Order: sequence, then C-alpha cells, then structure tokens
Amino acid sequence: MRVARRFCSTSVGTTPVVQKTRIDEFKVRLSKEGPGLEDFIEGAEKVKPKKPFRAEPLPEWLRLSTIRGKSENRNFVRLKKNMREGKLATVCEEAKCPNIAECWGGGESETATATIMLMGDTCTRGCRFCAIKTSRAPPPLDPEEPKHTGIQVKKMGVGYVVLTMVDRDDLPDGGAEHIANCIKAIKEETEGKVLVECLTGDFQGNKDHIIQVANSGLEVFAHNIECVERATKMVRDRRAGYRQSLGVLETAKQNAPVLTKSSIMLGFGEKQEEVRQTMLDLRTAGVDCLTLGQYLQPLKSRMKVANYVHPDEFAMWQEEGEKMGFLYVASGPMVRSSYKAGEYYITNILKQKGIKN
Repeated sequence: MRVARRFCSTSVGTTPVVQKTRIDEFKVRLSKEGPGLEDFIEGAEKVKPKKPFRAEPLPEWLRLSTIRGKSENRNFVRLKKNMREGKLATVCEEAKCPNIAECWGGGESETATATIMLMGDTCTRGCRFCAIKTSRAPPPLDPEEPKHTGIQVKKMGVGYVVLTMVDRDDLPDGGAEHIANCIKAIKEETEGKVLVECLTGDFQGNKDHIIQVANSGLEVFAHNIECVERATKMVRDRRAGYRQSLGVLETAKQNAPVLTKSSIMLGFGEKQEEVRQTMLDLRTAGVDCLTLGQYLQPLKSRMKVANYVHPDEFAMWQEEGEKMGFLYVASGPMVRSSYKAGEYYITNILKQKGIKN
C-alpha cells in the first residue's frame, strides 16, 4: 500500500496541475508587487521614499516671506561664489538660516557677515536641540584648514567673519590650538583688516585652552549658555553645564582683551524670572553682548518646541538687557547667535568712540 501511494502521488493526475497553477500565480503577483533589483543594491533609491519632516504649524510672526533681492546684492553674490569656490561649510546654509540675505548682504551698513564651521561637520556631543551630526570618533582634523581658511576669507572680501566649531572631546585640547591657528591665519592673510568672532565650545572648562583661543587675535569671544539653568540637563549634552559655560565666558573676559558674547534660546517652557536670572548671571560673568531667539525644532528626532514667544516679549528682553548694561542686545524670534554680527559690532565700536551713525 505504501508503494502504491507513492506511485499515485507522482503519477499523472490533477495534483501537478494545481501546483503549477499556484506557482504561475505567485510569479505574476511577485512581478507586480514584489521587490525589484534596485531593492537589493546598496545605496539605491527606495521605491517609496520617506516623507520629509515637517514641524508643527508656526505662529503668524514666524512665517517669513521669501527674501527678495538676493541676486541683486553684490555682497551676497560675491560671498556665495567665494564659499563655493573655497568649498567652505557655513552654518548659514547648513541650517537654512532665514537671515542669510541680511547677514551676507550687509544691510544698510554694508558690513557683510559670514559664519564658517571649523573642524569638520561632526560633533562628539549630542545636544537635543542641535541638528549637527554626532560621533564618538569624528574624522581627524585637516592640518591645512587654518591656511586654507585664511586664504578664502581674504577672497570673500567681508569685513567681519564668525567662526564656529564642533565640540571635539576626542582631542586632548578640544581643538583649541587648531582654532587659534585658524584665527591667526585669517589675521595674517587679511593684514588684520577682517574682524573675527569665534563661537567656541566649552573645552570641558579647561582654562588654559579657553585662554589660548581668547588670546589668538580675535575681537569677540562667544560661547552660548543656550537656555535657562533648569532646562540645561534636558536640552544640552550631559558634558555641558550651565555653570561651566558661565566659567568659560568669565575666564575669557578676565584673561584677554576681547568682547564676550552669549546667546539664549527661548521656547523650552522657561519662565520669565528664569530668563531674567540667566541674563543677570551672564552680566555677572562679564558678558558684553547678548542675543535671544526662538528655538525651532530642526529635525523630527530633536526636542519639540514647548512654546512660541511673542515678539513683544522679545522686545521686552532687549529693553531689560540694555538696562542691565549689555553693550548690545539682539532679541527677536528669528535672531540667532551670529545674527548681523558685523553690523552690531561696528555699531558698538562707534558708540564707544562717541560717533553717531
């Protein structure tokens, strides 16, 4: 009986026909719905790309219209061309800053400002508000970057340049010597005609490294406090600290002939008394210049905005900051740490000399 059953199962009958039909149906369905060759090739485009991240709707005062006149502004056109030719990375473009036309164009003062990012595009820290890439072991520094940066800044023809850096906790000095060499190279190439502001990291609070950068020839030493003290652990990387940042600014001010500058982001659910206390803490640390702006979520994976601050409140902070003794305060929803930095610096210098604009 067993032999007979085996024979029947392999003899000509209806079963093979059914199996053949099912296979044919599967092949047809697979050709229509199944993956193609491109799905098995690494790096190939997906059939269904992910939808781009879109933040929640913005309040009316943050809905900027397209800035016109970029192509007609000679400063903007020249600066963009030099950036492309020099293959320099700018925070202005990386972050799609809405103020790029004002800063690069120079406004009425014609003091064009550009922000260049040094030491690569990868940070060793992971702050929850920041869109910059992170890694424990970023690529090594480019030893030619200082010389290259100096040459390109000279070609730009700007009156003021802002340098910013990624945190490099993987380096013994946090990149202090490299940053100082970049500043010195700019001064040498431009014969000291270009004013330099550097937005630095905290160098883990190491005073020697802070002083090294502060005494490298720059005019403005900037380091951002970022937010009120209560929100620091929630907003910033665990290696950053509110008191540590105050110490960085105080060390620079006490050991170098520079203006110091810091920035506060609003929109993390802070209270007005907390903002006021942060401003007072910065003044106590000797900070000269302050900017306040609205935090906007850059990526889906980053912190959501807790609240949108009305322009009237930003105007209030500017007035209070000036009364506290800051040399200048830039405060507004779209203000960023390097917003029109050149114009504000020149205005401040003119005020110190008693010259009216």
